[in-house]
Amino acid sequence: MSSAYLLPIKTAVFVFPLLALFLLVPVAIVLYRRHGIMSSWRTLSFYSFLFYALTAFCMTIVPLPGPSVDVCAKYPELAHPQLTLGNTFNDIWKEAKGEASLNALVLHNPAVIETGLNLLLLLPLGVYLRYHFRRGFLASSLIGFGTAAFFELTQLTGVWGLYECPYRLFDVDDLAVNTAGAMLGWAVAGPLTRWLPTLDTLDDAALARRPVPVGRRLLALLLDFTGLPFLMGFLSLVCAVLLGKNWFLFGPVLAVAVWFVLLPWWTGATPGKWVLLLRLVGPDGGRPAPWRLAVRVLVLSVPFLPIPIGLGVVLAAAISISYAAAGGLLDRIADNPGVLLELVGEHLPSVLAVLALLGVTFGLFVAFAVALLWHPRRLGLHELISGVHNVALPHKRARRPEATPEPATEPVAVAD
Repeated sequence: MSSAYLLPIKTAVFVFPLLALFLLVPVAIVLYRRHGIMSSWRTLSFYSFLFYALTAFCMTIVPLPGPSVDVCAKYPELAHPQLTLGNTFNDIWKEAKGEASLNALVLHNPAVIETGLNLLLLLPLGVYLRYHFRRGFLASSLIGFGTAAFFELTQLTGVWGLYECPYRLFDVDDLAVNTAGAMLGWAVAGPLTRWLPTLDTLDDAALARRPVPVGRRLLALLLDFTGLPFLMGFLSLVCAVLLGKNWFLFGPVLAVAVWFVLLPWWTGATPGKWVLLLRLVGPDGGRPAPWRLAVRVLVLSVPFLPIPIGLGVVLAAAISISYAAAGGLLDRIADNPGVLLELVGEHLPSVLAVLALLGVTFGLFVAFAVALLWHPRRLGLHELISGVHNVALPHKRARRPEATPEPATEPVAVAD
């Protein structure tokens, strides 16, 4: 395979893990809100589509000219787009050099090969649009045309102004062939959609087994832990200004109480659970009492308590090392590595304390995970002790009248 095609694929392979990781949380939020679950098959389908889309885009711009290349001087002929529809047939005849044979016109004709690759470029898009996104022929054709137009305009504008002049040709035939490829892909996907179960069917089967997936609850907790520090900082500042600097440390405690006790008692959910369409309820299925919510957050915080203590010890050690470095300690260690062992021996209690805290933290997380996975309904220790658990509100697809007639304000499932 030519390096002109291998390089874009290699680029996509390199960029894809970073892009997938960056989009993991937003994609999970959308899937949980829209379908109630992040099933393995739907996730695999989406990320395979993401990799395909990235590869297709790289095919249109990679390889990029280097910064030292004068694109306008090197590719002056590409500044004029090819706007004659059907010009590809002239290119095929030119490449055949007037020879009317199968080999010359088709099998060994570079123009035919390039046209075939352009047809294949958006063929998978049509397949994904029909199977994954459930779009009809007209919508898929329009999306295919829009995608092809985006690719061609990217080339015409020199990657949207990144280069002063285009380094690839805008070809109206490519626009037509790419669109035809998407339409062909939609047609090819017909037998596939009849053979494979729909993604909605697979999602519903998974939800029937586990109405509130553990991943959905963990993502809500991650969102809560992401937003909580901002409230901690704000309330700490308020406490310091209104009550005095000695009350600064009261801010984090107040923030935890507001986030995990007051808001769920008042609204039924923490901000993270609100985003994920989850609600906290008590043993009777109603609004949990504040004391139950307080017990829940206290138990839930146990595995995390050693972390700030360990960070404090590490910070103190870092400050100590920085002062030592100013006194030439690092130079002494460089000359004699044995000095490092002496330093560790002098601070052995602190080192052991950090290791112990790491061990305790790891052990607590393992204990919580084992308890969660061991329970038949996947309830954690904080839920079992407090009696507060999650229920799922109807996701977007379940709110459709033909699918779920119940109002969206009522819980549809008790957490497993």
